[in-house]
Amino acid sequence: MAASPTPKLNANFPSLDALQHLGPFAVALSGGADSTALLIACATRWPGRVHAVHVHHGLQAAADGFEAHCVALCERLKVPLVVQRVNAAHAAGESPEDAARQARYHALSEALQNNWGGQIKHMALAQHADDQVETLLLALSRGSGLPGLACMPAAAERHGVTYHRPCLDVPGLALREALKAAGEAWVEDPTNIDMRYTRNRIRAELLPVIEKAFPSFRQTFARSASHAAQAQTLLQEIAAQDLQQVGHPPAIKALQQLSEARQSNVLRHWLALEHSQASAAQLQALLVQVKACTTRGHNIDIKVGRGFVRRDGAVLRCYNL
Repeated sequence: MAASPTPKLNANFPSLDALQHLGPFAVALSGGADSTALLIACATRWPGRVHAVHVHHGLQAAADGFEAHCVALCERLKVPLVVQRVNAAHAAGESPEDAARQARYHALSEALQNNWGGQIKHMALAQHADDQVETLLLALSRGSGLPGLACMPAAAERHGVTYHRPCLDVPGLALREALKAAGEAWVEDPTNIDMRYTRNRIRAELLPVIEKAFPSFRQTFARSASHAAQAQTLLQEIAAQDLQQVGHPPAIKALQQLSEARQSNVLRHWLALEHSQASAAQLQALLVQVKACTTRGHNIDIKVGRGFVRRDGAVLRCYNL
């Protein structure tokens, strides 16, 4: 019999208070150390309020073992569990990690919609401080803008579910140490040591070096991500105001009255509303064409994401494929 985990695990989750105001909510339970610690801490703090969803990706032989661990843990904690099976195989040219992530979010949303009367709209995720740092370093390596540098928010809505990340200020090692001290077990995902994945190389090779040089890097990197998130929120507010001014679809002459930076900002916002996303090169090409569009006969036809932005008389229109 495992020792009572409540004091040791809850001590590592001071930010669980962010979940206090919620009614019944779910925890996304992979079976790994992070989600196991989060579920135990939540279930022992709020008995009867917590549910769990396990996504079975079916991508590796160990997946059945993950499910068995989750079933046994939830039975012991008396936490209702739903196992959602998905096909997370990636298409040609698609990142395996992105495909699995998209499948996981859809599965989590479907699990809440189809179980417990569809009344649970909140879910806690176990991403921690190290995950946030890895996300920031990946964004920097890709030359991402503010949305990427903002990393993972503490709370965000997606597919009708509000996701909460109460562990973003907790180092991953602290969660594992707390589990060990409480006599709790977890499962290890074999892919976490596969160095073909960039995130794993960052975790295994880069973070130890950064910690040696900058011991407080988790806190300072998180602060930078927070500043980026705040700046991105401000840009979104400006973009919404500018879109009202230039129109939806945007009028070319009205766009030309804005600075290039504001043109770029409002066009990204407009494209997002049209379910499209431009690369930096595509957006720059579009800005060049908008600037040059001074005659009736000037044509604009720019590839953007999976579609095109074309001139239609006095305005721009987005055509998705």
